[in-house]
Amino acid sequence: MLAYLDCFSGISGDMLLGALLDAGLDIEALRAGLATLPLDGYTLGAETVMDHGIHGTRALVQIEPSQQQGEQHPHRHLAEIEEMIVAAGLPERARERALAIFRRLSQAEAAIHNMSPGEVAFHEVGAVDSIVDIVGAALGLELLGIDALYCSELPLTSGRVQTAHGPLPVPAPATLALLQGTAAVWRSLPTEGELVTPTGAAIVAELARFERPTMRLHATGYGFGQKQLPWANCLRVLIGEEVETLDKSSIEQDDEHDEVVVLESNIDTMSGEALGWLMEQLLAAGALDVSYLPLHMKKNRPGTLLMVIARPEDAEGLARQVLRESGTLGIRMRRQERLKAERRVEEIETPLGSVHIKLKLIGGEVIAVTPEYEDCRALAAQHHMPLESMMERVREAARAHFGLSHP
Repeated sequence: MLAYLDCFSGISGDMLLGALLDAGLDIEALRAGLATLPLDGYTLGAETVMDHGIHGTRALVQIEPSQQQGEQHPHRHLAEIEEMIVAAGLPERARERALAIFRRLSQAEAAIHNMSPGEVAFHEVGAVDSIVDIVGAALGLELLGIDALYCSELPLTSGRVQTAHGPLPVPAPATLALLQGTAAVWRSLPTEGELVTPTGAAIVAELARFERPTMRLHATGYGFGQKQLPWANCLRVLIGEEVETLDKSSIEQDDEHDEVVVLESNIDTMSGEALGWLMEQLLAAGALDVSYLPLHMKKNRPGTLLMVIARPEDAEGLARQVLRESGTLGIRMRRQERLKAERRVEEIETPLGSVHIKLKLIGGEVIAVTPEYEDCRALAAQHHMPLESMMERVREAARAHFGLSHP
């Protein structure tokens, strides 16, 4: 089994724990496993959350009042935490995952403070709730039978976060150190506040691959954080089984895979003539395709959805061209894989004249023909025939020429 973490609102240890519980993790089994840790003074609970139309779970690690009267965030060194984890009755893989996460944390903190990992005194991540989050996440993945963990892009925000060292910039230095050198991709999110915590960063840096898997979905879970945001502040986990990716060697040699970038923008400030001009400009600048769809936008305004398919190397330039030459304020961009049939153009002779024919082939076999419009238009004028009749007669001639049966 595998799990994919959709971090559209970031990730923290408690959000991951909540998402796993929401996806079917048995909280009693989780409590029983955590109870083997030589750690007390807390209770683990969960509450149901509904926010912005999304139903999910918030994991709650509550510290007992007797513990809060003393030092709320005790300093613990790596050796002490390792000793606790090794002493617990955890499944082997869960134990090794938890140890690896804390060791990665110690290495990141050591690099920041210019000391050895053994000298690092954990503050926030040494607290009871953070230990429960990390060990609970490792145990939860094991209880759900998760063999492989994948992670999406991470939101890059700004602002300050309060720590034992005082206010620090967001993302926190530890978060950046943890993810530096991994394949993690940051996407800018124009908001303030910490959405990717050091605990969450340590978990995905150590356990996850930063890519989208090919999977058959079995369960989905939403784990909510504590912050109130303009959107549903939760981590989404998708759990399923791996599906073999399409073996390109099994596809006929002439079929091609490539990657394109799809540009989208909602426009409500341009006339039909201006939209037609914009389409011509984009196609002339190298767009593979340009299309428009009608929209009904806010305040009952009619609008238009612009969709541009571009080669990856052309996408940035085309997006900037749309920004310059249209009324839009932003462009959505996403990469998508394409499987393409082979295309070829051949000229054939018909009783009405020579015509270029666009061929669609799979495995070298012609499966569809399309007459070239401009050639048919010229022949229709020459023979004083309706264009549609000319195109139909040419299409029939082309189908016969290439040995195609009637559709």
